[in-house]
Amino acid sequence: MAEQTDAPGAQQFIPPQAGTLAELRAAAAGCRGCELYRDATQTVFGRGDESARVVFVGEQPGDLEDQHGLPFVGPAGRLLRRAVDDAGLDPAHLYITNAVKHFRHELRGRRRIHQTPDRVHIVACRPWLVAEFARLGPDLVVVLGATAAKALLGPTFRVTRQRGELLPWPAAAEHPADFTRVPVDRAGTVADAPAARVLATIHPSAVLRADNQDVAYRGLVDDLTVAARALTG
Repeated sequence: MAEQTDAPGAQQFIPPQAGTLAELRAAAAGCRGCELYRDATQTVFGRGDESARVVFVGEQPGDLEDQHGLPFVGPAGRLLRRAVDDAGLDPAHLYITNAVKHFRHELRGRRRIHQTPDRVHIVACRPWLVAEFARLGPDLVVVLGATAAKALLGPTFRVTRQRGELLPWPAAAEHPADFTRVPVDRAGTVADAPAARVLATIHPSAVLRADNQDVAYRGLVDDLTVAARALTG
């Protein structure tokens, strides 16, 4: 698939007075911010507790997520749920989303093969991520993999170098100002976002692709254990 070089972006599809994640989710169904919507079944928005203490941000929906309209319901999602349990995180207080809301893929026969989003897709979809965070107040953000890291922490951030490291949020964001002020009512009143922390780790799909899945899985759980301890420290 050829690299896309331009896209109008999602900003024009976000209702300016949307006060809830449910309203954003409904609006995202009609997003045409980049060309990925053309071949996807549907937009896959975030899900989970609106008052979540932990927000997970992954790359993009996969084939099963695209079919069901929910993030992390495929093999990588099942592995992530197991890792969350093993790390001692409470699944009832999580919110899970992706940096890109449509499934990028190519057809090989009848199979739809995952394709990594280009930078233009990350940038085009980023307004949805910013809008989600404006309605969330997590204590901790967990970034899963390189695409999510590029979306939130910038294109120079390397998960392999800084995985498992607690960083200040939103100060560590590529554009902290996008996350420092949040709406508090429909009249347009804003306030400072609560200080939080961010931690990057590998995407659970990387565990599934690893030559030694046991070692890769233990590394993921170790990183998530750092996150769990940060919530109680």
